[in-house]
Amino acid sequence: MANLLDNINSPDDIKNLNSKELEQLSEEIRQFLINTISKTGGHLASNLGVVELTLALHRTFTSPTDKIVWDVGHQAYVHKIITGRRDKFSTLRQLGGLSGFPKFYESEHDVFDTGHSSTSISAALGMARARDLKKENYSVIAVIGDGALTAGMAFEALNDAGRCVNNFILILNDNEMSISKNVGGMSRYLSKIRTKPFYIKFKQRADKILDKTPLIGKGIKKALSKTKGFIKYLVLPGIIFEEIGFKYLGPIDGHDINNLEQVLSRAKQLKGPVFVHVCTQKGKGYSYAEQSPDIFHGVAPFKIDTGEAIVNNGSSYSKTFGEHLSALAQSDKSIVAITAAMPQGTGLDIFAENFPKRFYDVGIAEQHAVTMAAGLARNGLKPVVAIYSSFLQRAYDQVLHDVALQNLHVVFAIDRAGIVGDDGETHQGIYDISFLSHIPNMTILAPCDYNDFKTMLTYAIKEHNGPIAIRYPRGKGKDSLVPLPPLQYGKSALILKGADVTIAAAGKKVQTALQIADILKDKNISAEVIYARFIKPLDEDIIFSSAQKTGMLITIEDNAVSGGFGVNVLQAANNIGINNIKIKMFGYPDQFISHGTAAEIEKIYGLDAQSIAKEIEQIINK
Repeated sequence: MANLLDNINSPDDIKNLNSKELEQLSEEIRQFLINTISKTGGHLASNLGVVELTLALHRTFTSPTDKIVWDVGHQAYVHKIITGRRDKFSTLRQLGGLSGFPKFYESEHDVFDTGHSSTSISAALGMARARDLKKENYSVIAVIGDGALTAGMAFEALNDAGRCVNNFILILNDNEMSISKNVGGMSRYLSKIRTKPFYIKFKQRADKILDKTPLIGKGIKKALSKTKGFIKYLVLPGIIFEEIGFKYLGPIDGHDINNLEQVLSRAKQLKGPVFVHVCTQKGKGYSYAEQSPDIFHGVAPFKIDTGEAIVNNGSSYSKTFGEHLSALAQSDKSIVAITAAMPQGTGLDIFAENFPKRFYDVGIAEQHAVTMAAGLARNGLKPVVAIYSSFLQRAYDQVLHDVALQNLHVVFAIDRAGIVGDDGETHQGIYDISFLSHIPNMTILAPCDYNDFKTMLTYAIKEHNGPIAIRYPRGKGKDSLVPLPPLQYGKSALILKGADVTIAAAGKKVQTALQIADILKDKNISAEVIYARFIKPLDEDIIFSSAQKTGMLITIEDNAVSGGFGVNVLQAANNIGINNIKIKMFGYPDQFISHGTAAEIEKIYGLDAQSIAKEIEQIINK
């Protein structure tokens, strides 16, 4: 049998396929995804689950005239495959290759850039309203997962969309998962709908019969509306989406293309906001992903026959965090842990297993996570909030207004700080120093190795009073980079003595600073290296006494230069009145950083040891 996928280069190529061919194409796409992602890494389980839904969407609607907005976008690989990007899939998430998320610059079929959850409803509703104001004619569809539906932004958009008169279709891809197993009231509510679909089927059949009954059909239908409402509330309490103002269709088997097309065609004809509830299986078609959809949500390259990762990750900052927090919690019952749908990613699955009653997964709701932590702290507990750097951006106001303003003792464990690499612009954690350092009462630390990370976490929980953040990178580190003195509040550490240049570095860039010193040593340049354990408050004494001795100060950070560690150092020098030293800051420029490995990106932006050492040498030689 001929391979159908080889001839699919645009959505038009799937519109005339019959049912048997669509079934074959679905299996070919799944195998293509498994083969490709096993080599490149990426989001596997979510994409395996939306194959039929994506095909049905592109057969029912005409992209890019009709606008399809993918929430988060990590499940848009199938969409990319059938919109002319199949031949580039070997470059997925590689430097200069395809992004793992929808990107407007890649294709006209990617109508809105996404990467963080729960934005699709707002964006699509905006498009629908723009369409109607301009008197244009096309469909607008948002595709959102049940995990993303738990976020406050999604509820805000639902509330607005339900009262609008604009034609707008919202598709809920319900697979009972976000990254980890979904939690909370909305999850339970959707589960109830999944297990009790008979009211909806009854309602649809009754409407069809009454609509076909001459003369009295419409009258009886109107008279029975209150009775149907009574049955609705009796059988399935709270049809939330209908009550908000949506026309609800579902739940529908998300792997039955024919039925999907029929329902989507019906939704296309209806006026106003329409809610289509589609049930899919995350990881469908690959047994390991079906059994462990959380593990196969986002994967590194793996062996197809066993599902095992090709490279064993071993220790990591996330794992170290989970293990040490659990150890601290053994003797301190006031420690509680909070995450926003990321127990595995943050390492808090270890804590949850040991202390289930003191662990809170609030779903994709970073704002709620932070303010709830403030409430816990106000009542005498020690909340530790573990959130990725790029996701903590969403809770900025809560950090400032609900935690810092009251000087509450909340510990922020900021995972994935700095460059994360292959997830690209929307996930790079290079802004947290900038948006936290100007907040009064906030303390910020960044460890250079696992041992000091544990020391910092112990200090933050047991000794500190007030809001405190520890930022640490994705992936692996070293157990012990250099010998260190005991941790003291606001104190940096002089870890290498020199005479010609002072290098002050924070976090993972301390290792880079030591590498630079080695390179410069071969050039007869002696570097003094300072480990800025505390980014805020700055240890002005040790940094500027060293810089005044050498006459030159270099700052290095895994953050944007604007508002970052280096700028804070420069501002401090200005405040003190120091003007007799040269100061050069190394960090990321004022632009969004695309995907690629951390090493590749550092090289591009001149933040690797060789590039910085070369620039320092040039400055000194001048």
